[in-house]
Amino acid sequence: MTTPHPVAPHQVVALDLRGRTALVTGAGSGIGRGVAVRLAAAGARVVAVDRDAEPLKLLADEVGAVPVVADLSEPDDAEERLAGHWDADVLVNNAGLQHVAALQDFPRERFAYIQTVMVEAPFRLTRRVLPHMYARGWGRIVNISSVHGLRASPFKAAYVTAKHALEGLSKTVALEGAPHGVTSNCINPSYVRTPLVEGQIAAQAATHGIDETEVVEKIMLTSAAIKRLIEPAEVAELVAYLCTDAAGFITGASVAIDGGWTAH
Repeated sequence: MTTPHPVAPHQVVALDLRGRTALVTGAGSGIGRGVAVRLAAAGARVVAVDRDAEPLKLLADEVGAVPVVADLSEPDDAEERLAGHWDADVLVNNAGLQHVAALQDFPRERFAYIQTVMVEAPFRLTRRVLPHMYARGWGRIVNISSVHGLRASPFKAAYVTAKHALEGLSKTVALEGAPHGVTSNCINPSYVRTPLVEGQIAAQAATHGIDETEVVEKIMLTSAAIKRLIEPAEVAELVAYLCTDAAGFITGASVAIDGGWTAH
């Protein structure tokens, strides 16, 4: 395991979400868990969605989140399981996955699966929560995109395609939601310290016979100016800011948190 880099104190954004509900997908670990914890700390009633029950139970015990076990690759079933939770004032579309393969070898079913989880599911959840947001005259939709929503990389056809599609969806929602007090934005992180990424680091260190720190600096972060992983809490704090009234004029944006990755 690589050692977390010191970052600014958490929860520096003054955010009060008491009386509001936040729906967070992929809340079982990584960015999603960090966001769920952060919004709960701001007083929100958090509806935490994940396909795995155990991490949701831990989250419910820790911050009082309402757990909803749902597989977003089965959107009809997921919508049924989320019935009664469309009163969200904040929607964080975070759930995602990766598959790496050359385009000619990329499994068609895997490509379709990733589009379902990372494009169709956010579309479906967004259309469900918008009526409530419109009725209240306030709403925040935050889509966890990626630097791959702004830049492409080889061998990641499905992921890059999905993130670019999410960017387009987010901008369309921003234009439609503006008259109703609803903002819609993307956050675009580079590599974040999540269990998935930690596993990739260990695997690449073993494969290349190098230290895990070298994997981060010389393989994963070659395009970044700041040679460290992002902590989930840093992404969560940016989500928190976008949920404030002070951020009410930020909509249709793609906010990079990438250590200079997209500065090239």
